[in-house]
Amino acid sequence: MMNFRRGQKREDPEINLIPFIDVLLVVLIFLMVSTTYSKFTELQITLPTADAEKALDKPFEINVTVDAKGNYTVNNVPVSFHGVAGLADDLKRAAGTGPDGQRLATPVADPVIIVNADQFAMHQMVINVLEAARLAGYDKLTFAAQTGGGQK
Repeated sequence: MMNFRRGQKREDPEINLIPFIDVLLVVLIFLMVSTTYSKFTELQITLPTADAEKALDKPFEINVTVDAKGNYTVNNVPVSFHGVAGLADDLKRAAGTGPDGQRLATPVADPVIIVNADQFAMHQMVINVLEAARLAGYDKLTFAAQTGGGQK
């Protein structure tokens, strides 16, 4: 075997970085274009800020639950539905009851009504809660929702 490179010294191989950078830029552009940004599926709400002085200003909440069978609960107490006016009376009664179940000296004037409705509850049941809150004079109302959509 003959060595034809007798007088030449061997050059060290170099890595050409320009094609490598080109490939990385293409991958970066692809990732930027194909990225989907997650959007909130919840309703637009104004969240309270965590401040030590404002912790006392937490609004009084009344949780109303409506299940798929037509049962109502107000602050985890089952109530029988005898019309919208009866449900409004139940909301007023809940506004006069503290979180520990004791009667308050003066009922809370402007509580926040939180509606927890089952996804299979009839639309009319939720409208009954809205109408009862209107009759009771409570105009602060919100809906509870969950994110993810994972079923058990």
